[in-house]
Amino acid sequence: MSSKKVKPVKAAPQATSSRSTYILGGLAVVVIAVVVIVGVLWSSNRSKPRNEGYGGVSNSAVQVTTDADGAILVGLPDATTTIDLYEDPMCPYCAELEHTNGQEMAQKIDEGALAVRYHTLDFLNRLSASGDYSSRAAGALMCVADSGDAIAFSAFHTALFSSDNQPAENGSSDLSNADLADLARDAGASDEAATCIADGTKVAEATAAAQAGREALAATGAAGTPAVIHDGTVIDALGNPNWVSELN
Repeated sequence: MSSKKVKPVKAAPQATSSRSTYILGGLAVVVIAVVVIVGVLWSSNRSKPRNEGYGGVSNSAVQVTTDADGAILVGLPDATTTIDLYEDPMCPYCAELEHTNGQEMAQKIDEGALAVRYHTLDFLNRLSASGDYSSRAAGALMCVADSGDAIAFSAFHTALFSSDNQPAENGSSDLSNADLADLARDAGASDEAATCIADGTKVAEATAAAQAGREALAATGAAGTPAVIHDGTVIDALGNPNWVSELN
């Protein structure tokens, strides 16, 4: 007597779906989209210029002077708050700070609520095409500061850090002294200041000031530029776009 073998039936897994599956999947997509949109908006708002349209310093009573250590102080004599700002003319993050908060600082300076002591460093000379751009730009800022014109200094400072003028790190070219002089003249600087820049008159002095500034920066504990110091405390100026309005 023979028996017929029955072949085992292979169980094929069947796809299952339900209304809840589609709902959960849809919610996940929505959540991801919201997170992405919020992130984009946050990033956009973070880098958006504060007080856009204000421009640079415009109060003729604002003074600009060069301290004994080479730092340049801009503000009204009775300004209620003073900060130290360390930057390098080649530094892209310094340009970001100027782009985001420069106009806001200018208004506070005009109102007498803020004075800024600018320390111009030159450690990025090595990344400039000429090998000494940061020092020459620092010297140019000194030339304009020594003219006593705070409005021109503010406009020139803004121009130096604009995307149209700031040289790229490891770029193939940067601004000559003649270019810097023309930029300062366009910002409203005097012919004497422009001649000072073209001749490189203040470069050696600016180099010494940059070394003093580097030592002072190291003493604050800040990691690099830009660095904003208020009453001995390092401010997270890039991470907190509201830092100017929060100064006491």
